[in-house]
Amino acid sequence: MSRLLEKCKKKIVSELQKDLAIKNKMAVPRLEKVVINVGVGDAIQNIKLLDTAKKELSLISGQWPAVGRAKKSISSFKLRKGQAIACYVTLRGKRMYEFFDRLVNIVLPRVRDFRGVSSRSFDGRGNYTLGMKEQLVFPEIDYTKVERLRGLNITIITSAKKDEEAYALLKKLGMPFSEDL
Repeated sequence: MSRLLEKCKKKIVSELQKDLAIKNKMAVPRLEKVVINVGVGDAIQNIKLLDTAKKELSLISGQWPAVGRAKKSISSFKLRKGQAIACYVTLRGKRMYEFFDRLVNIVLPRVRDFRGVSSRSFDGRGNYTLGMKEQLVFPEIDYTKVERLRGLNITIITSAKKDEEAYALLKKLGMPFSEDL
């Protein structure tokens, strides 16, 4: 069992239940899944760029990514419907907790000029989205083999119904919000 999952089961659930005044232990907000998305718009001209993005994303997540395709054609971008333009990974269970633990304790402190993540990135339904400007902050990536810097989006989906509950959950899990630093 991962370190964060064990801490969550033993300590965090009971603390959140007390803080949010929830009677039932099963109604306490939890992490459901983490989605990591890398957009590769340059794959329109060179499809090999998508392959390198997939390899890097598989190193970061520990799971082989799926390919995202264009939903409709856009002539000004020379984009055709069904063309591969992104790759993404959905993490659940143990891999999700291990990734979240690495994200909070290793990756975010390695970000240049890091002052915490914004608490305004919630979507109104208890989900949080975090954007990273480059993939080099992940220790799994060998920076000597990187051809091009790529940004990625990390979406953390929780079972919380409100942003306040999701904020409390992520705070307990160790997410460094900028208002607290």
